[in-house]
Amino acid sequence: MADDDEGAVRDVAEPASARITAELRRRIATGALKPGDRVPSTRQIVRERGVAMATASKVLAALRNEGLVEPVPGVGTVVTSGERRRTARSGERAAGRSDTEVFTDRIVRTATTIADAEGLAAATMRRIATDLDVATMALHRHVRGKNHLVMQMADAVFAENRLPARPTGDWRAQLELVCRVQWAMYRRHPWLAHVVSLTRPLLAPNVIAHTEWTMRAVSDQGLDLATMIHIAATVAGFVRGTAANLEREAEAEQDTGLTDDEWLRGQGNALAVAMRAGSFPFMSRLSARDDVDLSIDTLFEFGLQRMLDGIAPLCADRR
Repeated sequence: MADDDEGAVRDVAEPASARITAELRRRIATGALKPGDRVPSTRQIVRERGVAMATASKVLAALRNEGLVEPVPGVGTVVTSGERRRTARSGERAAGRSDTEVFTDRIVRTATTIADAEGLAAATMRRIATDLDVATMALHRHVRGKNHLVMQMADAVFAENRLPARPTGDWRAQLELVCRVQWAMYRRHPWLAHVVSLTRPLLAPNVIAHTEWTMRAVSDQGLDLATMIHIAATVAGFVRGTAANLEREAEAEQDTGLTDDEWLRGQGNALAVAMRAGSFPFMSRLSARDDVDLSIDTLFEFGLQRMLDGIAPLCADRR
């Protein structure tokens, strides 16, 4: 009986985050959770285990630090295919970086990881501090609040998506390239489209570099600077505007467990009722066909080519 009592005391004394982490770790080790399987989100852990959000955050942070799980934009946190090797801080110091720079990078990477998996709203200073296992005030010695952090996150993302030093091909090929690079970037980081602005642009070096590169792509077409910056803003605005739907799409899929196609199929009865009245002949014909692919990616592809078609006369007329 004494042993049972002692075991019960140990169970109570053990932090809830450690118990939940150990359970998920065992499920991964035994194959109950296989590579690619989703693990419970922080909200799910809070709901099912009755723990605080900070506790749930510690669980996923511990599993990420062990290389057992990783965030996948639009999906959530999933089991990795193998252990990820973490960058050693000694190696970062060897590269000539100070402790302050290293820790600031850790803050930015952690915030980006959270935002990729759960949306930008989830990347609070408190949540980041919990994942890093430091006091919240420790973050403020490295970042000047949430707005400053978000700018650093965006700048880091753009830095990872550098454009070629020497543009190749004609102006159209170059503009298409920058659009595809940015589309892939927004695809990986759905929150980013709500951070980038045309009227109040982010004054971050790597963000500005994309604008400069886009202007250079049409700089040999005899255009004045005003036209060149308008082309650069139009190109960036098209990609960003289309990508603005990505985060909401990802959140809806995580909340419902349904892809857009699965959700639409579930609305079949409501759609049939709307079409039955005969007021929408084109939509009725469209709904009866299954060979028309309409998705966020097809909208991007169609819009990209039409936008470039619209820019073409400017370049042809003034060259």
